[in-house]
Amino acid sequence: MPKPVPPCPFLNLPHLALFLLALSFVTAAAATTTTSQRFREAPQFYNSPNCPSISNDNNEATNICSDDAVHVAMTLDAAYLRGSMAAILSVLQHATCPQNIHFHFIASASTSSTHHHLCRKIASSFPYLKFRVYRYDDSTVAGLISTSIRAALDCPLNYARNYLADLLPSCVRRVVYLDSDLVLVDDIAKLAATPLGDHSVLAAPEYCNANFTSYFTPTFWSNPSLSLTFAGRNACYFNTGVMVIDLDRWRAGEYTTKIVEWMELQKRMRIYELGSLPPFLLVFAGNIAPVDHRWNQHGLGGDNFRGLCRDLHSGPVSLLHWSGKGKPWARLDANRPCPLDALWAPYDLLQTPFALDS
Repeated sequence: MPKPVPPCPFLNLPHLALFLLALSFVTAAAATTTTSQRFREAPQFYNSPNCPSISNDNNEATNICSDDAVHVAMTLDAAYLRGSMAAILSVLQHATCPQNIHFHFIASASTSSTHHHLCRKIASSFPYLKFRVYRYDDSTVAGLISTSIRAALDCPLNYARNYLADLLPSCVRRVVYLDSDLVLVDDIAKLAATPLGDHSVLAAPEYCNANFTSYFTPTFWSNPSLSLTFAGRNACYFNTGVMVIDLDRWRAGEYTTKIVEWMELQKRMRIYELGSLPPFLLVFAGNIAPVDHRWNQHGLGGDNFRGLCRDLHSGPVSLLHWSGKGKPWARLDANRPCPLDALWAPYDLLQTPFALDS
């Protein structure tokens, strides 16, 4: 009989290092501020009567491999912890079967105290949450990152989504990847059940009105052997902050290796400008399963250069995504919110100094 998994497990691939230097992108001041933050405990959410039953016998290995589980992967770090808390709450609050959701948090392999601090914060606000935290070896990707138009995009943790198939247990066959700057207002099980067809590895909303060519440099487009990459593919932009991924197909197709190969080429001849997105476009654009735009109302962070507020896209909304430079918690704290930041605020679990303890 397997031993019960500790409430805050940290899992490692055998080949990953246990300890690395803390990310240079997170300053000591920011880490201190986050350490001092206190978060309220979220209410517990229960399955509706029609939900399939997943055993709650503390056999975590059995529960996580259940075919009825919905798996959600997110990165976890000090700088975005407040956003992660809000995202988790929104997922649980709007789920029909919240007790069947398993969260997989990918955290940079820095000091053990930082990891345990983040883990304790999650467990304290969500005592009944089914989750694991996985150490992500930053050195796996740090040497492959090229500088982009915004320093925040160069953080190694942004590339953790490339390695989900290696990090998560092999019995996890499908996962919904979510950024930390979003909230759901619909049942995530609907998104997780997106049909992937016979061949697609991932599903995401596509935006074919975007200028796709702008994501790659003239060096890329002027090289026939490179520009032919998209030949026969109706390649469109998609946002990698919300994706449904078939991990079995990813593993079988060795897609991590394919992404890494493009990143290695980028280091030699700079074929793109924008962080972790272009390698995904190079490998998957034109070959992904469609998802309705309601599942990624992105760009709410505002204009990357001028910080202007954005409106919702037309149509229904299931997920609001504050991608872009501005984050709702920062604007709310500065008392300069955009109108749509009011939609994020109800999910904020930060306990302010003026809040009265219950």
